[in-house]
Amino acid sequence: MKIGIVLYPTFGGSGVVATELGKALARKGHEIHFITYSLPVRLDRLRENIYFHEVSVSDYPLFEHTPYEQVLTSKLVDVVKYENLDLLHCHYAIPHASAAYMAQQILKMQGIIIPFITTLHGTDITLVGKDPSFEPVITFSINQSTKVTAVSESLKRDTYNHFDVKREIDVIPNFICSQEYYLENNEKYKLRYAPNGELLVTHISNFRKVKRVGDVLEVFRGLLEKGVNAKLMLVGDGPERNKLERYCREWGICGKVMFLGSLKSTIEVLAISDLFILPSETESFGLAALEALASGVPVIASNTGGIPEVVEHGKSGYLSDVGNVSDMIENALKILSSNEALMEFKKAAKERSMKFDITNVLPLYEQLYEDAVAESRVIG
Repeated sequence: MKIGIVLYPTFGGSGVVATELGKALARKGHEIHFITYSLPVRLDRLRENIYFHEVSVSDYPLFEHTPYEQVLTSKLVDVVKYENLDLLHCHYAIPHASAAYMAQQILKMQGIIIPFITTLHGTDITLVGKDPSFEPVITFSINQSTKVTAVSESLKRDTYNHFDVKREIDVIPNFICSQEYYLENNEKYKLRYAPNGELLVTHISNFRKVKRVGDVLEVFRGLLEKGVNAKLMLVGDGPERNKLERYCREWGICGKVMFLGSLKSTIEVLAISDLFILPSETESFGLAALEALASGVPVIASNTGGIPEVVEHGKSGYLSDVGNVSDMIENALKILSSNEALMEFKKAAKERSMKFDITNVLPLYEQLYEDAVAESRVIG
């Protein structure tokens, strides 16, 4: 099957998932065409059955802001027509799904039928979608999609609550490629960051307010006060970083906290971690938590959004109410109380992640593609 994948090419979860999905499909023999404004960050080398089509955005003096949706629409028409695509898979409702709809209508006038699938990842619904100026477009794009998926049951509920959606939404969760999380020489690498046998606590995010990274620092300080020999690795960057650095200085824990910045790959960091903290105010799925579990790292997280669908409370980690730092500290202590307890949680974390392995999720997408193509042929 020839599949066009429309995505944001950045480090964000939707871009990572879309890219890894395309790579997995290509390995199974499907022809994948990535369509976006720059090379996806996870598409780091040439691969068989994978093609990249750049959406060139040029400056035009009439427009203060370049109309990306229109440029993307034209590119979709071009790629579908000349690469003979079977379907488009849009990750994010706007502007990808709305552009796909316009391209679909243009191609229909030329006798070409192209179905498109929209996958909702979260921010397009929970944040952007709440802006009244976007609501009509998002609602229309979802309802006009051939098929719609959401990455969690929580996000599916949010979509129905926020929008006048009249059609079925299939839940297909985010995934991991488990074989990528087996690394060698972890202990040697860990000595660089924990030379005195410290436990390594980790957080990975874009450091926005919604991630509540300040809570991560408070939980870590609580562990130190309880006598836990640990260091904290903060991966990422964003608007909250300056505040965190100030707190570290005020609390006198700078020597225990490492700001590693934005990393292209976090697998090496997770491979040496002992505990992962994700205290977000909301998460449509919690991909960072899943990646931690895949590395055998138990998770302390907030009981919100799609996170409870990923982390099993009391087994692969613990869940607390948003902002309940004291409860998160107590839960973290349960995991780190002994080497035996930690090893038990690490094993459970790895086992839990296998439910979301690509080998289990990929067939769901392949069946969805077949259904979408068959449906479009009947309607067309």
